[in-house]
Amino acid sequence: MLTSYWICVTNEENWEVVKAKGIWGVSERRKRELMSVRPGDLLVFYVTPKRIGGVFRVISEPYIDREPIFIPVKSRDEVFEYRVRVEPVLLPKEPIDFTPLVEKLSFIKNKKYWTAPLRRAMLKISREDYEVIEEEIRRHL
Repeated sequence: MLTSYWICVTNEENWEVVKAKGIWGVSERRKRELMSVRPGDLLVFYVTPKRIGGVFRVISEPYIDREPIFIPVKSRDEVFEYRVRVEPVLLPKEPIDFTPLVEKLSFIKNKKYWTAPLRRAMLKISREDYEVIEEEIRRHL
């Protein structure tokens, strides 16, 4: 099966949860993207503001779990119940600056307003864009 590549957008607090628990989750509103994820897919974590936390591999099928392990972002009852289990693949000691990649990434069409595509929880990207990001992370390992 072919690997798919995704950017997952999270904040600092929930990035810590992903690393500690090995779980990524999204809300009901974003479940369509997560339900497309398969074991072996690679998730690049974009940690707001403007940083890359690392890359994780999906190691489970999507599932639903309402245990409140994530910090709510918009409303207190938000539990990000659509989840997958993940394991680290590339994990720099500290998140690295995303800004140098903007000009090189094809999924960012408008380079002036480059954060626009990153306002969702998940975004599928091309293998080429993934490789650009991976190369930048490897420079910081």
